[in-house]
Order: sequence, then C-alpha cells, then structure tokens
Amino acid sequence: MQKIFYSSAKIFIAALLMATLAHAGGFQLNEHGARAMAQGGAFAARAYDASAVYFNPAGLAFQNRNSIYLGSTFIAPEIDFYGPSNLGSNKKTSMKSQLFTPINAYVKYGITEDIHFGFGVYNAFGLGTEWDPAWDGRRISIKADLKTFYFSPTLAYKISDQLSVGAGINIVTGSVTLQQEVASVPVGPKPPIVDLKLSGNNFGFNLGALYKFSQTASLGVSYRSGTKIEGTGTATFTPNYPQLNLPEGDISGNLELPSTMYIGVAMSPMDNLELEVDYQYVGWASFKELKIDFKKDKSSTIQPKNYENTYIFRIGGEYSMGELKLRGGYLFDNSPVQQKYVDPILPDADRHGWNIGVGYQISENLTVDAAYFFLKINQNTVTNTVTAFDGTYNSIANLFALNIGYSF
Repeated sequence: MQKIFYSSAKIFIAALLMATLAHAGGFQLNEHGARAMAQGGAFAARAYDASAVYFNPAGLAFQNRNSIYLGSTFIAPEIDFYGPSNLGSNKKTSMKSQLFTPINAYVKYGITEDIHFGFGVYNAFGLGTEWDPAWDGRRISIKADLKTFYFSPTLAYKISDQLSVGAGINIVTGSVTLQQEVASVPVGPKPPIVDLKLSGNNFGFNLGALYKFSQTASLGVSYRSGTKIEGTGTATFTPNYPQLNLPEGDISGNLELPSTMYIGVAMSPMDNLELEVDYQYVGWASFKELKIDFKKDKSSTIQPKNYENTYIFRIGGEYSMGELKLRGGYLFDNSPVQQKYVDPILPDADRHGWNIGVGYQISENLTVDAAYFFLKINQNTVTNTVTAFDGTYNSIANLFALNIGYSF
C-alpha cells in the first residue's frame, strides 16, 4: 500500500510540473515595452527604442542617440471554471485575483558610428494561477507560479544605410513554485499538500537583421533560441505522514523554454502614419516530454506532452501629432496546447488582443509611453482530458504598461 501511494505522489508531481512549465501561450510574455505593446507587439521591422534588444537587436544600429528605457507591465488575469462536467457538475469557480508585474529595462550605447551596444533585463516567461485550497480541482493545482529573468548583452552593426545586423547572449534564470493536494489514504485529519520548488539557469542567444527598402518601408527578422533549464529543488509535504512514505526531498527536472522568431514588415502610407505587420513563430514542438528525478530513491518519471509549434499574428500602427503619438494594434495568438492537456494550472486557448496607447515627448531627452491591452481568451470546453477534469473555461486579462525613456 505504501508503494502505491508513493508512486501516485510522484506521478501527480510530475504531471503538475509538466503542465505548468509547458504552457506556452499562458506563460510566454511578449510585453517588453509600452510603445511596442500599444501596437499589438508589431515592432520587429522598426525597433526604434532600446527595447530592440528584445524585438530585433539589429534595430539598435539605426538609433542615433544613446538611451535608457525602463518600464513594467501590470497584468491582471481572470479565469472562471464551470465543472467538472465529467462528474456531473457545472459549478462556477473563480481563480483568486492576482497582479503580475514583469519588468523591462534596456540601455543602448553607441561605441562607434556603426557599432552599437545594448543590454536588456526582462521577463520573457512568467505568470501563474492560484485557486481556493478547498476547490474541486485542488488535486490538480492550488497554486502555480513561474518566473524567468533574461539578461541580454547585445551588439549591433550597421553594414550600410539600408542594412544592419545584431546578435546577443541570453543569460536565463528561472524558478517555479507549485502547490497541490496529494491523493492519499485518510491517515490523518487532512490530506497532505505538496509544495514543489525548482530553479536553474542556462544560456541562449539572439539574432536579428533589419533592412530599409526606403525611408518609408522596412523589413525586420529576429530569432531567439530556445533554452533548456535543468532545474533542481525540493518537494515538501505538509503534513508528511510517515505511513505514506512520500518522496520528500531533493528533485530535479527540465524547464523547456521555446525558440521564437519574428518577421515584420513596416511602411508609412502617409505623412505621420506608420503601420507594421508581424508574424511571430514559437517553437513549442521541442517540448515532447518531461523527466523528473527523485533523489530519495533514485527513481524517475517520464510524462509525454507533445506540444505543437504555434504562431502569433500582429498588426499595429503609430500616428504622430508632434510631441504626441497615438497608437493601436491587434493580435491573434494561436494556442499550442492540445485539448486533452488543458487543465486549471493555466488553461489555454486561442486568444485575441486589442491594444491602444500614447507616447509623449516631454522634453528633448525625456519621453513617456503608456499602453492598455485587453486579452480575450476563447471560451474553451474540454472533454476527455488527461487529468480527468473536464469543463468550460472563460478567461480574460487586462494589461497596463508604462515606460520612461531618456536619450542623451
């Protein structure tokens, strides 16, 4: 009996970790500057400010002044679940209110007329969920929280007045905190809760190119490599009943962060108006399985996931009125998650996003950018899920961004 529940606990932990780390649409953050966010994230073919470190490092070479660009995005998601329908229920459960504040900070400096340096710090993946500890899905998830930090030193070279290239290194660090109830025999007043903490780091790289056909048209391409973080940490059970022989202690597992690529075309069809269309590819097919190692008995679990490559379509524009800039955009984010893998850790589906924003030139050196982003995730009714937790998810998110820029 002890071996049965010991094995069950390991499987629950592996499934929880796998689903949390792999949720591409749910945990991928693309909001790394208010100016770009206000335009639906369509910025790879222009990359006018220091956030080019993220969107397209080649853009740094066409920026004539040195600059600092600092900001944050405030993300407030809302998720309602109706079910579990496979157990004959349509009860509504709402996720606890949360506010996430990923940061972005960039510096651009011209070494020579043609060689430019950039450095960025940003959260490329993050977010999470938290549910009531007594809710029906507590054995799948009570809390999930993922944080990553990217530190990206970058160089750009202006080959000609039309063409520039850029490349950089990504120093990536990530951490995961997870919590759920463990299925067990009733040996005490309450079932044990497992807290799982993992962290690790690794390296990746950025590449980019920007070509200006004319003063009014440009093409941008950028690529960010995938990064495999080999995480280590601990599993803690509260209470930890000796009779269950739970695998408390050191564990390890891999966090797969996908590669991404932007292709963008920008043009100016009239004075003071710029438009851009971007296609963003996300290589989630690299995430096929997750292996979890438990140091306590040197055992391992392997869980298949089989995520699919996906894309985001972006369109946006900026209209200049002197010191004031008006911006707007739209995006469609195609989910990489197969229906049978959708769960309450962070339910995913195809998404539509509408963006608006403004920029203002306060002085010759100082600018401020603000943006609002409404994200509507399609209603998703799932059946025959691998977690045997079927139902309907309704999700939205409101995002606000603010950046301050200083040029010198």
